[in-house]
Amino acid sequence: MTVLVLNCGSSSIKYQLIDPAGPARLAKGIVERIGEDDGVADHAAALRQVIAELEAECGPLDQLGLAAVGHRIVHGGDRFAEPTVVDDDVERAIEELAPLAPLHNPPGLTALRLARRELPDVPHVAVFDTAFHQTLPPVAYTYALDRDLAGRYGVRRYGFHGTSVSYVSREAARLLDRDPADTNLVVLHLGNGASATAVRGGRSVDTSMGLTPLEGLVMGTRTGDLDPGALFYLHREAGLSVDELDRLVNRSSGLLGLAGANDLREVHRLAKAGDAAAQLARELYCYRIRHYVGAYLAVLAPTHAIVFTAGVGENDSWVRSHSLAGLRHLGVEVDHVRNSFAASRAQVISPDEADVTVLVVPTDEELEIARQAAGLVGQREP
Repeated sequence: MTVLVLNCGSSSIKYQLIDPAGPARLAKGIVERIGEDDGVADHAAALRQVIAELEAECGPLDQLGLAAVGHRIVHGGDRFAEPTVVDDDVERAIEELAPLAPLHNPPGLTALRLARRELPDVPHVAVFDTAFHQTLPPVAYTYALDRDLAGRYGVRRYGFHGTSVSYVSREAARLLDRDPADTNLVVLHLGNGASATAVRGGRSVDTSMGLTPLEGLVMGTRTGDLDPGALFYLHREAGLSVDELDRLVNRSSGLLGLAGANDLREVHRLAKAGDAAAQLARELYCYRIRHYVGAYLAVLAPTHAIVFTAGVGENDSWVRSHSLAGLRHLGVEVDHVRNSFAASRAQVISPDEADVTVLVVPTDEELEIARQAAGLVGQREP
């Protein structure tokens, strides 16, 4: 059962051809810099390039026996709690949810529509980043806003990175030799976007991202947690428009705003060279993670493991150790020898005697999408 996975971002399309039972990667690649001077013109041209590359490597797609095409869609609102076979009504719903994820849903929808036209005889399955967090209890997803206004416009916590957290949670339970239904985890998905999630028994019960992917941890270009009054103040005193404030908090803040670089490798270089702003930026980055870890230890009680994943989580030993520094009294400790690596496989980085195991688990969103798509299509077959 071969699945083509399309993971569409604002300026890229990643693709993989996967046998989810293997899971063999029959082909993989990425088309980047969409819309830039040195890249392809738009997502339509990018998808045509993806198809051309796949057919050059594997032959005509209509002869590969595709079971499904799995699409990563960032925001499903409260309408989609599970992977969903796409029809015209689902397309319209994704479009209606675009104001909640204006950087992500529109390009994902563009690729979805084009792929349905190019491969009309194959089921297309939307896998939503928000779906895993539909198990949040009301106390975790409700904002203390006027309830009628919030209800009318769908203002609540949705959470993101759910596809990654779903995969990593099961892998962590396997590594711990525990039943996922009896495993409590704090999952730290740390990339250019970053989030923390409390997972109790395989279900999300709290998460740091909110209505949009802006809330929570310090990120590459996003503020994370911010007093909303700061925006009103900047609007009044600095004369910034709504669009300018939107760009500020999403595109020119976070590590970029603090240190002048959104890549932690460059922030580390600057910090080691004595740059005080970079030193503060990485300390703040880790402090915010530690802040959420402490909160989720209290939410879960007990916590069986803390799990690092994604680009920073898997590769940055400095961030891992500094994010959990000072938590020994809570049973959390990092073994500095075990921690001194970039992860190529799932590993334990805490001492054997620690009360809370600390893990690094490489994520695989494409495999998770392929598995969910194949599982759904398999259920629908006569």
